[in-house]
Amino acid sequence: MSTQRADPKALSRAIPFGGYYQRDVPEEDREITHVSPGTPVGEYFRRFWLPVCMSTQLKDVPHKIRIMGEDLIAFRDRSGRVGVLARHCCHRGASLEFGVIQERGIRCCYHGIHYDTDGTLLDVPTEIDRGARLKRSVTQGAYPAFERDGLVFAYMGPPETTPPFLDSDAFEKYDDTRLVAFSNVFPCNWLQVLENIADQMHTAVLHQPATLYDGPLPRGLDPAPLTLPSFETKPVIDYVKVRNDTAMAFIAGRRTSDHLVWWRINECALPEMTHHAYVFEDGRERRLFHRVHMSRWYVPVDDTNTIIYGWRMFGRTVDPLQKGREDRVGWDDMDFLEGQVGNRSYEQQQRLPGDWEAIVSQRPIAVHALEHPMSGDVGVYMFRKILRDAVRGTNQPASSETLHERARRGLPSYTYTQNTTLRIPRRTSDEEDKRIIGEVGRKLIEITAQADEFVGEERNVFVRRHFEELERSYE
Repeated sequence: MSTQRADPKALSRAIPFGGYYQRDVPEEDREITHVSPGTPVGEYFRRFWLPVCMSTQLKDVPHKIRIMGEDLIAFRDRSGRVGVLARHCCHRGASLEFGVIQERGIRCCYHGIHYDTDGTLLDVPTEIDRGARLKRSVTQGAYPAFERDGLVFAYMGPPETTPPFLDSDAFEKYDDTRLVAFSNVFPCNWLQVLENIADQMHTAVLHQPATLYDGPLPRGLDPAPLTLPSFETKPVIDYVKVRNDTAMAFIAGRRTSDHLVWWRINECALPEMTHHAYVFEDGRERRLFHRVHMSRWYVPVDDTNTIIYGWRMFGRTVDPLQKGREDRVGWDDMDFLEGQVGNRSYEQQQRLPGDWEAIVSQRPIAVHALEHPMSGDVGVYMFRKILRDAVRGTNQPASSETLHERARRGLPSYTYTQNTTLRIPRRTSDEEDKRIIGEVGRKLIEITAQADEFVGEERNVFVRRHFEELERSYE
């Protein structure tokens, strides 16, 4: 029997029953998916502070974690300091997950070696000199760490280049805002999890599950928990590179009445973050520059596992419709839509799949070479280009050094994420109306970018004033 491979040109033709020509699965795009030490993305991410666990996971015993392909432990010593250390003791390799937390640092259970949170040896009880000689040449691998609003952050890059935390105006709080830490666990590569946000066309399909059935839903199925009614209408969508090509913003414009248009603007930003506008917004009330409702870091556990760590914002100002459920936000859970985590039965997942199922089912690492891009995929490919330029060093503003410039001056990075609903009367034709919606969406981004020179409330005032002027120009 011949073992000759099929004609590769067949892949470029639509062939009924053509499975024979589509059997080969190319290798994944290693450059932008792999994260182990020494890989392009792995080394790039290690130049930023990343969340590595939740504060609630630090109890009176060490918490083992795996981040970026490295086996680690995190703990809080009895004086309140946080440590992130290599998991295996540098003496004989016993795991420090079985170490004993001290007033200062941690002791290995095997021979009692006492490590500080920076990995230095404090005591070696089995040595005559209590480790005085070893202290000069031996340290346990350790990374700087701190806690903020329920998340533990670590810096896993060269210690001599430790940057300040990359703060953002996304984390600024209204007077009544609470930042609540959460996580979502995905058994797949980090990039396909993030790209679910860059792909906004799926909200008009996956999040409207009743539309996937060509007749009545099977008895007993309730699509409501997996449905976002406000996203039912296909948006006028646009994608824009922002902040010197270090982030991608998508602009989804929807007319909600003869007099109102709602724009939802979200960001996918370097190194591996997304910022989300209020997810319960329905666009039925005029709203100006309503800010971030959720921020997420897509933290690689390794090449084929990911944990989203983030903050959900709660409070009447950020959640004016009071639909958030703080009791559902925590470890591997989320309150705004079912199907965000893998906590349902397989039958439930098959009958009413959500984001988790769609993302994880793309293979442990999605194979980009097998994709056939469509018009709604612009954001996905735009962010891949932004990421590739960053790890190759072909876009200087995307370097860790440049991205941290504002933080070194004590200033936050800015995000353009928002919900804004303006009074824009319906035009006489759908074509003209959609053109106006797209045009105004771009102008919202331009105005928000112009405000980058301002700080705090001065920036908000600038943006809202110019949004009102823009609104008047189209009335």
